[in-house]
Amino acid sequence: MLRACAGARQRGIKGSGNMQRRSLILLGSAAVIAMAGALLIKPPAPPAPPAGTGGLAFAGLAQRLGNAARIEVRRHDGALEIIRRGDVWVLPAKGDYPIRQEKLRELLTGLTELRLMEPRTGNPEMFDRLGLEDPMKEGATSTLLRVVDAQGSAMVELVIGRRRVRTQGNVPESAYVRRPNENQAWLAEGRIPVDADPQLWLDRDIANLPRERVQRVTIARAGEAPLVLTHTGQPDGKLVITSPADAPPADDVSLDEVARSFEFLTFLDVRREADAPGEVLGEARFEMTDKLTIIARPRKQGEEIWV
Repeated sequence: MLRACAGARQRGIKGSGNMQRRSLILLGSAAVIAMAGALLIKPPAPPAPPAGTGGLAFAGLAQRLGNAARIEVRRHDGALEIIRRGDVWVLPAKGDYPIRQEKLRELLTGLTELRLMEPRTGNPEMFDRLGLEDPMKEGATSTLLRVVDAQGSAMVELVIGRRRVRTQGNVPESAYVRRPNENQAWLAEGRIPVDADPQLWLDRDIANLPRERVQRVTIARAGEAPLVLTHTGQPDGKLVITSPADAPPADDVSLDEVARSFEFLTFLDVRREADAPGEVLGEARFEMTDKLTIIARPRKQGEEIWV
């Protein structure tokens, strides 16, 4: 059940989405060192870098993501949970509506490529300066991100703080991070596009059908004769009332609004159909020039239209 809008108008259609699961593929490269044949003395091996410096934050994560089952994003002012249902990732808080696959892929790929570049403070009293304070603390700017597997074990646990802004071109993004149960803060290199707002995870586009495609509209309302609007056949795509014959004249703006019902149509919110609120208004049947038929059964709750 969708709460829909199109520009300043609120309208909707009943629809469904089918999102296919895609695998994550990491591409890497290894440097090949060619030793000169004339070199008689082998140079000493360089000292090993400090533990974690430049290393992957979650080594081997790419190979284990196929077992991921839940993603949690927590802030002091709200939380977001994304659940895997078979091959589809959904938002339980939004009636199990599928999330944007490309946004999920961007987040998971970012985690597999995230590198811990520079150790920063180990003093918890300084964490708020990096945006790494307790995410549940009132007024905190930090975010706790968790990726959990099917057995309930955490594959990823990370407190994400402030992004580091760099003005140079072609410089990787970076952010301050730490593990929840550790006092060591890091400057990490990589993109972590994590959002706690569920609206940012949804593809809210429903349809974009030009008014010229609308051939006929039949509107059924309780206690009233069906209202039929028909395309004039002219290039302007106008609709006219053809039934009932004694229907009072309608202004061109209202008729044009009906014809444009599916132009740039998006939804504002979504629920399960069983939880549909409001009063049923009737049924509208849209017949298109290419034989496509769309049936909408709108409900009204206050100023909101649900379909």
